[in-house]
Amino acid sequence: MSPITASTGAEYARILSVGSHRPERVVLNEELVEAIDSSDTWIRDRSGIISRRFAAAGETVVDLGVPAALQAIERAGLVPADIDTIVVATITHDMQTPSAAAMLAHRIDAPRAATMDVSTACAGFTYAISLASDMVRGGSARNVLVVGTETMSNIIDPTDRGTAFIFGDGAGAAVIGPSSTPAIGPTIWGSDATQWEAIRSDHSWSQYRDGASWPMMRMAGPKVFRWAIWEMAPVAQKAIDAAGIEIGDLAAFIPHQANMRIINQMAKQLRLPEHVVIARDIAEAGNTSGASIPMAMARLLDEGQVASGGLALLIGFGAGLSYAAQVVELP
Repeated sequence: MSPITASTGAEYARILSVGSHRPERVVLNEELVEAIDSSDTWIRDRSGIISRRFAAAGETVVDLGVPAALQAIERAGLVPADIDTIVVATITHDMQTPSAAAMLAHRIDAPRAATMDVSTACAGFTYAISLASDMVRGGSARNVLVVGTETMSNIIDPTDRGTAFIFGDGAGAAVIGPSSTPAIGPTIWGSDATQWEAIRSDHSWSQYRDGASWPMMRMAGPKVFRWAIWEMAPVAQKAIDAAGIEIGDLAAFIPHQANMRIINQMAKQLRLPEHVVIARDIAEAGNTSGASIPMAMARLLDEGQVASGGLALLIGFGAGLSYAAQVVELP
């Protein structure tokens, strides 16, 4: 019997570029406080959030993702036809099928690209980076477009004191392609599936069909807060160790923008040196789930807070309870 021919790709992969898109509507804390019997001070103290963006009525994750994707492709020096595969990280695509990736491929004129969605919520982007890197190195793709895009405002109960003020909408994108040197470190990922109920929809689509209310996201805030603080810093350290670097080699720490207190506590536990820039996009963007890391990365680069070529530690964590972390070289 003849052996099967194995595909081979690039020796290494890297993030070639990033892009982002934020909806026009800015929502200050004052707009939300009455419905949750709260105050601007209480929200800032609890989360560090000053404002967030909400999509316009009828604006979808695909609508938000398209400009972010096109910006990333242009910055990579490519055209949409150069994209072999599109991976969209989202939990708020409003159609069961087709995938948001397929619809986005059509919109950006990349109709031949392989397409898939990743539903890992706040860890979705770092999951997708790992998948894209493996595709490039394995030979199944040369240029992979990864898009994190969310319209969290569609699944948040405005009267829920535990979630109404936390989340926002937006999109971020990255192009992953071949590299002659290592630029995406090993991914440390996994889950604590015993706690899957900590972040979940309160109704299924079957229940909604049978008369239940529109499914809203519910979160056991204190449980998730404790898990993120005590369990995720060790995961981040494992990603640093797996990349074969020291923490002082980092230029930036770009965690999922879950909560300012979580971000600050993780940085403290990791003992990040003062020179490491910490992404705190949550103050103006809120928690945008799968979009938060690429949006924060694009902002750091666009504002010149970090330089191209620096090393960044990424870690996403959330519903599932799933997580993924890796060290990357910034584009």
